[in-house]
Amino acid sequence: MSTRAVRAGFGAWIAVLTVVYYAFGDAHLLTWALIGYSSAAMVLAGVRLHRPARRLPWYLIAAALVTFTTGDSLYNLTVFLGHEPSFPGPTDLLYLLVYPLLTAGFLLFVRARGGASNRAALLDALVPTVGLGLLSWVYWIAPFTRSHDLSLLEKTVSIGYPFGDVLALALTLRMLTSPGRRPKALTGIVVAIVGLLVSDIFYGQSQLNAAWSLGGPVDLGWVAFYAVMGWSALLPSMRELTEKLPQDRDAELRTSRVVLMATAALIAPAVLYVEWMDGHEVEQLRGGVVDAPVIAGAAALMFLLVLGRVNGLAVAQRQANARERALHQAGAQLFAATTAGEAARAVHDGVVTLMPGDQPYHLQLTGDAGVPHEPGLRLITAAELPAGMSADGFEHCLYATLPLPGDARVAAGVLAGPAALLREMQPSLEAFLGQIEVVLQRIGLSGEVNRRNSEAYFRTLIQNASDVILIVDDEDTITYASPSADTVLGHPDLAGTPLSALIAVSHHTDLHETLAAVRAGRDRSGAADLTVLCGDGRLVQAECTGRDLRHDPTVRGLVLTVRDVTERRRLESDLSHLAFHDGLTGLANRVLFRNRLEQAFAVAGRDDATIAVLFVDLDDFKEVNDTLGHAVGDQLLVSVGERIASLIGPGDTAARMGGDEFAILLEQSHDATRAEQMADRVVKALAVPVEVSDGIGGTHIVSGASSVGVATNRDAESATELLRHADLALYQAKGEDKGTWQRYRRELHTAMVQRLETRAALREAVDGEQFAVMYQPIVDLGTAEPVGVEALVRWQHPARGLLGPYHFIEVAEESGAIVEIGRWVLRTALTELARLRADAGCTLRYVSVNVSARQFRTPGFVDQVRAALADSGARPEWLLLEITESLLLRDADQVWADLGELRALGVRIAIDDFGTGYSSLSYLRQMPVDVLKVDKSFIDDVLGSEQQRALVDAIVTLARNLDLAVVAEGIEDEGQRAALASMGCPYGQGYLFSKPVWPDELTAGRPAGPPLADLPAA
Repeated sequence: MSTRAVRAGFGAWIAVLTVVYYAFGDAHLLTWALIGYSSAAMVLAGVRLHRPARRLPWYLIAAALVTFTTGDSLYNLTVFLGHEPSFPGPTDLLYLLVYPLLTAGFLLFVRARGGASNRAALLDALVPTVGLGLLSWVYWIAPFTRSHDLSLLEKTVSIGYPFGDVLALALTLRMLTSPGRRPKALTGIVVAIVGLLVSDIFYGQSQLNAAWSLGGPVDLGWVAFYAVMGWSALLPSMRELTEKLPQDRDAELRTSRVVLMATAALIAPAVLYVEWMDGHEVEQLRGGVVDAPVIAGAAALMFLLVLGRVNGLAVAQRQANARERALHQAGAQLFAATTAGEAARAVHDGVVTLMPGDQPYHLQLTGDAGVPHEPGLRLITAAELPAGMSADGFEHCLYATLPLPGDARVAAGVLAGPAALLREMQPSLEAFLGQIEVVLQRIGLSGEVNRRNSEAYFRTLIQNASDVILIVDDEDTITYASPSADTVLGHPDLAGTPLSALIAVSHHTDLHETLAAVRAGRDRSGAADLTVLCGDGRLVQAECTGRDLRHDPTVRGLVLTVRDVTERRRLESDLSHLAFHDGLTGLANRVLFRNRLEQAFAVAGRDDATIAVLFVDLDDFKEVNDTLGHAVGDQLLVSVGERIASLIGPGDTAARMGGDEFAILLEQSHDATRAEQMADRVVKALAVPVEVSDGIGGTHIVSGASSVGVATNRDAESATELLRHADLALYQAKGEDKGTWQRYRRELHTAMVQRLETRAALREAVDGEQFAVMYQPIVDLGTAEPVGVEALVRWQHPARGLLGPYHFIEVAEESGAIVEIGRWVLRTALTELARLRADAGCTLRYVSVNVSARQFRTPGFVDQVRAALADSGARPEWLLLEITESLLLRDADQVWADLGELRALGVRIAIDDFGTGYSSLSYLRQMPVDVLKVDKSFIDDVLGSEQQRALVDAIVTLARNLDLAVVAEGIEDEGQRAALASMGCPYGQGYLFSKPVWPDELTAGRPAGPPLADLPAA
């Protein structure tokens, strides 16, 4: 029968007996005896079935069960006969005898598993034991000692029960804290002891209260004690309780143990607090807490136990650190070894360094043990050692083998000593063994490398080298050629061939110089570059190095090494070209242009000649990239580069400096005339439109119109200054009319300085709010009544006075100050309009505010408008934002989304200077705008040019059909007003009605007072 079947039968037997016990009160004597004696019988059966290494602990447990059952049977017999059991009596003697038997059995378990000397595990068990013992004293033992109804003998016997339970619990905890795997049988014993402890506690309380009755629920704990103890003995893992653990190390301080110890340590203060809370007034009459000395003693004892545990951890840490240092020192000595003998000495010294000096051990190393290699370090007994190896009287030893480098021999090592010491040192020695393996592999590899440096291996390398090795005699005739001559040069047999036959005629001189230098022993810096003729007629570039070995009897000639470097030279050439030329246009790049400029500048200064630099920058190139794509933009740059290259002379240099900027260096001229002529030719040549492909089958006609800046060395002290002058001239050309050229003049530098000063002053102006807003009315052309105003910013410069936008707006755009200026103007204009609208007679319906593209693209612009409306108290429909056409053509998706959000808010949008941008009419139907402001350039000739009049009429008609309002800018006389009114243009503004005025001069929607004639219009 299997043990599983026995366990199943025993479990069913106990279950039946338990049911009968509680169902039939008259059968208590028989059923209880059967439960107890069955459990003891199962313990003996388990010993017979599983044959543990030590049987005495289980016999003691069986004796404890028999004693406990006999006491219960005697107690039940007395009750069955109608007598009251005496207390204390014979049954109590039997009961108390159970605890020494259990304690002795558990103590034998601990000793059998090798944990009797495990100090850490003992401390881990004692801390909760003291805590539970304190609870037992306060709530179980102490009530017996203070009872006035019990005699001294009765108190002693009553105290014996909890004392025995605490002792059994202490040994149970000690078994639980032992290191190693926890067998299922041990878990069963723990459950059995808990059942015993619970029933004893309730039994003791019932004894105090004289409320004990046979057959109550308290008996279930004892039933569990009997049943689980017998069940545990039937488990196969019961053998492990008497087997020695594989490691004899301190128990690890896991989180569960820390929590258990911390909880136990808190028992004393918790008990003290509970006693104080439960009996505060009574205890005060007694002079304090009755159990205070016991609680204090238990707390002190637990503190000392925890302190001892921490000290053990500290000692273990110091020992680990010491072993780590010793391992490092041993490894350092080991890695210095270069031979197997040196490694063996280093191993011996390393083990001596690692082992404690106060412990006995025996070390034996054998160079050729004649045993097979088994990886790893093993802990074995002395009887398991192979022949020739000795443990020197020790029972246990650590054994390892290692293959020696260079042959099939296997080295073996034995370290014998006390088992506990070997187990403690095994991790460090395993790490040291790994270092030994690495060192031996390194020694073997070094030996292999040295072996391969022999003559035979050298010959093999020559046979398989990719370089061609030639031996040449004194007549320059080849006497030997390595096999690679066939694969590299296409000549299978070169012996007897003159060396000059392999070299191109143009390099014969270099060849003779190289051979002469080798024979003379002169040191040539680097290898000689020669052109070699291959067998198939190809020419390859080769490097040739030589060594004179004519005096070596095995060579007797010059040894030449020829290496094919054709691909390397081609790559070097390509890299050199890429380093100094633009990858897109093929022109010189900035680095090459700067090098040639510095050389030309130095030569011109020496020869008193004139050189010139032209900077060429494409006009509106960004528009091409943004509208047609970068592929079209790149093709435009290539075409521009080709046109520039076709214009310059053979001694000149054309370069692409980056982006859409090109440069031309004109050398050795007598004056600046040639530079100016070249600038004019470049402007005209690039003004011709270019037809380019977009890469997807379409073609576009684009403009390469450019601006050119010209500077000569006559106005510069250095090449750097010449470049700066050309850049200033280009800046001037782009700042005036695009598609022109400008020559550097000294006043350009002054203008640039002023521009920088303006930029710096703008920063202070923004911080100091040095700006003001003037307003130009927008009127109904039919009634001449003002319907709105346009806000125009002015700068109240502290030194230069009141400045119009012409003096600072462009600089503000470049520097980014326009964002803060625009934000301030928006808030000021809305606040002023809200103030004017408060006047009942005000006819102004809105204020028009210009918004720059940079300000509009600033993240959060819509939120800025919303905040300005809220802060000023103005309504959204009172605001008209003026934007440029170019803004609608860049980042269209995001810009149009923001415009849609503003219009949904109620703000209206106007296109300023309509008609001067790109693709106005084609996009007009889709643009999210409300108003068109016709540029002043269209209005100026509306009376004198029929074509201009027809164009304006078409714009007005188109806007009306698209339900857009139109405002004509720059109306200066009555005839222009009348013509625009006849076309149906509803609104206009200009000097005819009013120049810009200050806010206080706007009265009831009309300008009050004369216009300021000294200020230009915005």
